[in-house]
Amino acid sequence: MKLDINIDEYLPLREVVFKTLRKAITEGEFSPGERLMEVTIANKLGVSRTPVREAIRMLELEGLVKMVPRKGAEVANITVKDLTDALEVRMAIEALSVRLACERIDEEGKKDLSRANVAFKEAINSKLVPAIVECDIAFHNAIYKASANEKLISVAQNLREQVYRYRVEYVKDFSYHDKLVKEHDEITRAIFLGDAETAIRVMNEHIYNQEQIVIRNVTNRDA
Repeated sequence: MKLDINIDEYLPLREVVFKTLRKAITEGEFSPGERLMEVTIANKLGVSRTPVREAIRMLELEGLVKMVPRKGAEVANITVKDLTDALEVRMAIEALSVRLACERIDEEGKKDLSRANVAFKEAINSKLVPAIVECDIAFHNAIYKASANEKLISVAQNLREQVYRYRVEYVKDFSYHDKLVKEHDEITRAIFLGDAETAIRVMNEHIYNQEQIVIRNVTNRDA
């Protein structure tokens, strides 16, 4: 197990430990089903067990960790059922967000979305998975913000944590990157034009394609 902690004086220690463990899980330092021993991790990172315990709870909310009775925390397996459930909800939220964005986006919102789209392309060119994931999140956040619906934004932010792992899985598939860029461009263009029908159609295809990629990768891995 290789864990390198990057202390950030502006973040609570639990957040630092959380980010460290999340990175280790999504990059394969921990295998699915592997137990997360609080004492071992705390010693490795040079921290007490408390921030480790809090970080593990946060990882459980994201679906990266599951608690097993009498065993404790272990890295969760990606199941097709969990993926399908999460992305069905995400598809509905994303469709609503682009529809509202088409109706409500203002000039500042257009600038934010345009900047996020450019940053995403730059991240794709870097071929750095963590950067691509964060820029993908920022792109969709710009659409949520443009919806001007605070309840929608809150629900979307909560779901974002639960689908984080799936985002990493499809971003790892570099053969899909050109398609991702094209879909983001089409969604951005449709929102700027106020074309809700096209925006919803492309967004649905966007989420569906991601689902199929992750299902294929998980199925091949389990075969």
